[in-house]
Amino acid sequence: MDKRLAPIKLLLLDVDGVMTDGGIIYDGNGLETKVFNVKDGHGIKMLQRAGIQVGIITGRSSAVVNVRAQELGIELVYQGALRKLESYEDVKRKTGLGDSQIAYVGDDVIDVPVMRRVGFAAAPRDALAEARNAAHYITERDGGRGAVREVCDLILKGCGKWDEVVARYELF
Repeated sequence: MDKRLAPIKLLLLDVDGVMTDGGIIYDGNGLETKVFNVKDGHGIKMLQRAGIQVGIITGRSSAVVNVRAQELGIELVYQGALRKLESYEDVKRKTGLGDSQIAYVGDDVIDVPVMRRVGFAAAPRDALAEARNAAHYITERDGGRGAVREVCDLILKGCGKWDEVVARYELF
């Protein structure tokens, strides 16, 4: 596993079913809300502090995703990406990174083409079987319930950056 994790420079995430539990709430005015896990957000910030970029590729379009991305300092955001492989290729062009340097977390059939290309693919425990079958790692947690944080910690440890990042918390 560390062989796949060591070169990672970018983590790409799906949103619904990965950063959230897949639920969508509409209020009486038709405005969409989503619930994001604060631990996942902290894991993303820890990756960024270690110099690992984070991006989003999602098939749906939602204003709340832009809000969350801005809050977390995520600049690579692709919404309405029904052919995620096209967005993935654009990410590679923009960043200059190769497949082995990119990790991806997806939970559904739309994610599988990207999962098959990246150096490290993960799926939440509650992902569809097709996504789990394409993953190098299946999280112990469900999407929206700490799965992203689990992958962030795994990458930090696999890249040898965990101790450096958590040193600020005086754990040791």
